[in-house]
Amino acid sequence: MICGGLLDSNLKIHKRGEVVCFGILAPRKFLRKRKKVEVFKDAADEADQKNWRKLMNEIDESGSAVSVLRSIRIEKHSLPKDLVVGTLVRFKQLKKWNIVSEILEWLWLQDCWDFIEMDFLMLITAYGKQGEFNKTETVLNFMTKKGYPPSVISHTALMEAYGRGGQYNKAEATFRRMQSSGPEPSAVTYQIILKIFVEGNKFEAAEEIFESLLNDKSSPLRPDQKMFHMMIYLFGKARNYEKARKMNALMAERGVQRSTVTYNSLMSFERSYKEVSNIYDEMQRAGVRPDVVSYTLLISAYGKARREEEALAVFEEMLDAGVRPTQKAYNILLHSFALSGMVEQARIVFKSMRRDRCTPDLYSYNTMLLAYVNASDMEGAEKFRRRIKQDGFELDVVAYGTLINGYAKANNLEKMMEKYEEMRVSSIKANQTVLTTIMDAYGKNKDFDSAVVWFKDMKSCGVVPDKKAKNVLLSLAKTTEELTEARQLVGHTDSNANENTGDGFPKSVIDEDDDEDEDDDYDYNFAKEILSIQ
Repeated sequence: MICGGLLDSNLKIHKRGEVVCFGILAPRKFLRKRKKVEVFKDAADEADQKNWRKLMNEIDESGSAVSVLRSIRIEKHSLPKDLVVGTLVRFKQLKKWNIVSEILEWLWLQDCWDFIEMDFLMLITAYGKQGEFNKTETVLNFMTKKGYPPSVISHTALMEAYGRGGQYNKAEATFRRMQSSGPEPSAVTYQIILKIFVEGNKFEAAEEIFESLLNDKSSPLRPDQKMFHMMIYLFGKARNYEKARKMNALMAERGVQRSTVTYNSLMSFERSYKEVSNIYDEMQRAGVRPDVVSYTLLISAYGKARREEEALAVFEEMLDAGVRPTQKAYNILLHSFALSGMVEQARIVFKSMRRDRCTPDLYSYNTMLLAYVNASDMEGAEKFRRRIKQDGFELDVVAYGTLINGYAKANNLEKMMEKYEEMRVSSIKANQTVLTTIMDAYGKNKDFDSAVVWFKDMKSCGVVPDKKAKNVLLSLAKTTEELTEARQLVGHTDSNANENTGDGFPKSVIDEDDDEDEDDDYDYNFAKEILSIQ
């Protein structure tokens, strides 16, 4: 899958975690979109097009479409219908539904504008996309009183408004009414209700609807690509990964074309870099071209597995393919090197971001800070901390937590507490990770009693100790008395209180719910981005 030449030409691997860079991330020329050459009918048409663009820019800058349209009407004593329609259509294409609804609300009140059924349907659609279910209900009731026939567009919009507004039961009720008494749901209706059920965690209802569509004898329509993608996302979110994989096979069986989104969706929930790599290979064999998300998912998988050389090779492969990296792609590669404390490699990635128009954000800076800490270079970490402020960023709890962890690893309690106090003075509230780190450091470098103090202080700081904090406290117990106290504090007082694994962890605590944190690898927000359902 990954060209061996990439590794040979760009880096030499001496041993685990030790990569010497020679010319990695060299500048590439990415394909630029050619500027479209416009052809105008005549000088009047050219003037109209330029005026319309000026209008769009004014609306964007002012944030209010009505004020701009009102000024045009006053200036010209009328408002050209083609200009208004063109503006509405363009903002609809841009999915700026707040501006679409603003314009339509204003037009509804204008005597000079004949507000027809099409306008009502567009207004209801705009409200639906914004989750404005009360306004959607009002307009739909008005249309009913005026004698407009029931429309699949208006009812689908109402259903979507309920879904986006978190009224999942009302959305389902609307859909069920459409199924029983009409108007008959369209493919778009089914796409939206599946999305609503997934986001509302109504997995069984979504699966039931999808199964009904698979029945060729009774189904009103065949499931399309978007519906399959939604089901892959559903099973990923439900942690039923085998069914998600079966959806992919079913798409091929039913002749539904698989796209980059299909393979990206599958890659998004796989935890093993081998599985992600296999899906990537399958995508290429199918003749589907990877996009920046595909490469980013594969880079992420290698990074989490501490396989930095493969992560870098995939990034280079992406650059060679002419795919411009995003800020997220750079941050993930940066994190791959930071995890292993590979500072020089991380610095090259950090510097390359600006060159490729990916300005480093606070996550980038915090990740770079992590690289220094993981390299046990606290002097370098302190220098970079000062740079974060110099570059206009404020240190957050992640940055302070990284520094605190670095000093904890170095057994430097004085510097660790100095950073903790600095964080408190900055009015930054400590989180679970910070407090657990401090508790662990005190328990290892002082005594068990000091760790207990920090464990109890978590609640006073508004933090409920999680499983990791409890297990850390249990691991610090060295005597039977300390272990008994620890078990009482964490809420484990069963008959296995004295059963210990030898490192301070009672078996009953270690073994229970071991897979609870596995789902952390599944990035729901990233999966949503892939499916464009936000």
